[in-house]
Amino acid sequence: MGAGVAAPGFVFAQAARKIPTVAVLYAGDSDDDEPVVRPFFERLGRLNWVEGRNIAFDRHSGKGTRQYLSTMASLAAGREPDLIYATTATLAVAVLKETESLPVVFTTTADPVAAGMVASLAKPGKNATGTYQVARDASPQRFALVREAFPNLKRMGAVFDRNAQDYQARRAAHEKAARGAGIELVSIEFTNFEAIAKIFSQFKRDKLLAAEMTASFALIGRRREVANLAALNGRALVAHRAEWAEAGAVLTYGADSGESHRRAADIADQILKGTRAAGIPVARVEKFELAINNRVANGLALHIPKSLLQRADRVFT
Repeated sequence: MGAGVAAPGFVFAQAARKIPTVAVLYAGDSDDDEPVVRPFFERLGRLNWVEGRNIAFDRHSGKGTRQYLSTMASLAAGREPDLIYATTATLAVAVLKETESLPVVFTTTADPVAAGMVASLAKPGKNATGTYQVARDASPQRFALVREAFPNLKRMGAVFDRNAQDYQARRAAHEKAARGAGIELVSIEFTNFEAIAKIFSQFKRDKLLAAEMTASFALIGRRREVANLAALNGRALVAHRAEWAEAGAVLTYGADSGESHRRAADIADQILKGTRAAGIPVARVEKFELAINNRVANGLALHIPKSLLQRADRVFT
């Protein structure tokens, strides 16, 4: 009789038990960013976290708009998920202003210590940890690749977001790297996305064949719009993440974002199993990838050397 009474109660408790929820914060539209973040979901799946069975994902779109950031971060934190995954530094900083208790996992190209997300890489010490796509040596190599792709290039544009994390240091590093490759970098800053159209018009008037898109929440979140503006003005985009190449940049070189998302999933797995974020070191991702959009290059009548295409990790045709 005792067993007969206890069993239904046990079954009810199992059915009623809440499965963990992970809030996933995207910089742009979910349709654009979901494929980019897929390695995170796939890695969690291999770790036996299956959506709809033992985990739920609450997706939020930043729409590439800074004005929406605080609202989105507040909404995500207000639902009190078991974990928040912020896919850019800007998103992480925004959500950390909303909660000091919910665990936050981030992936970032900005220094998470300088951005105030963690006390140190080895001992985060707060409610956040994640992966840091270390940019060391990426800029010099990127400009060397630009020189190889466009041997006659002497000057090119660069777009910097004044609101981006560690903006000043990034600009100085990029300009130094460009000089090292024998390229004059014509840098233009923006604070409002609506200025991007005017910037490309200026690059066209100045006859700058290529333009580098540097790390920016607004730019990466609306990268397809940026690529369309570049195409309208006949400019070739260069950037630091492969999703830019997929959107329409001719050449990208930087940290492997897929590897970063996979390692972020490993960290999320630890937290979901009970480990505190404060005690999990930030993982440094130093694997780089070269991506080329040969279709866009051909459309601009640019010939990418065969030797460079053969070395690329990803080629879009």
